[in-house]
Amino acid sequence: MFGLFKSSTWSRCVKGSFTAFRRRCVSHSRRFIGENTEVVGEQSLTPELRLRLFTPSCRFWTERPELWPYEDPYWAIYWPGGQALSRFLLDHPQCRCGASAIAAILCGAAHVVANDIDPMAAVATHMNSELNGLQPPVCLTHNIMGSPPAAFHLILLGDMFYDQSLATSLHSWLNRCMETHGTKVLIGDPGRAQFEEHAIGRLLRPLAQFELPDSVREENYGLSCSGVWSYTPEL
Repeated sequence: MFGLFKSSTWSRCVKGSFTAFRRRCVSHSRRFIGENTEVVGEQSLTPELRLRLFTPSCRFWTERPELWPYEDPYWAIYWPGGQALSRFLLDHPQCRCGASAIAAILCGAAHVVANDIDPMAAVATHMNSELNGLQPPVCLTHNIMGSPPAAFHLILLGDMFYDQSLATSLHSWLNRCMETHGTKVLIGDPGRAQFEEHAIGRLLRPLAQFELPDSVREENYGLSCSGVWSYTPEL
């Protein structure tokens, strides 16, 4: 059997079906995250923030990797660069932003956009915002480096310099943002080799250094400190 609809009716049907499907997917993702993470806070540089993360008590901490049904769960780890950014900006609220979307809202940012190419990260961001009693931010799940520079007042990058080619792409995109809109850029990183050895290093001004808690050191192969830099290229 075939049914014919006027284009506007067909469009509404398709849009409605897609919206319902998306809601079911988000609901399933929220339930999965809730069942397979633990609420933690005190073990990080920002004990005032509560986050749903992987811990040794979670099932998939020791489960066989092939049983994990999604992309690699980078969103379930509070990486040391992001921790340093959050701590620095929570200590300096005059910056009017924060290392993560949650810290940004706590610091008084009027508009916050979180970006991660993994849709699960967007769901986790919403859940963590609600956990801290905050309105979830806008979450984009496409790579905004491939888009024209948006008029951001401040861009925060935590733990993004783990790959040389990505670091080079970031360098070019950040320059375009600064040239077009005068955007300020802060970077958090624990001193990975890909970060320290990249040419971008000569364009950075150190702002702060933090000693990582013991539990964070253990999770990050002994990295003991994490820092914050201001990106100041010669435009």
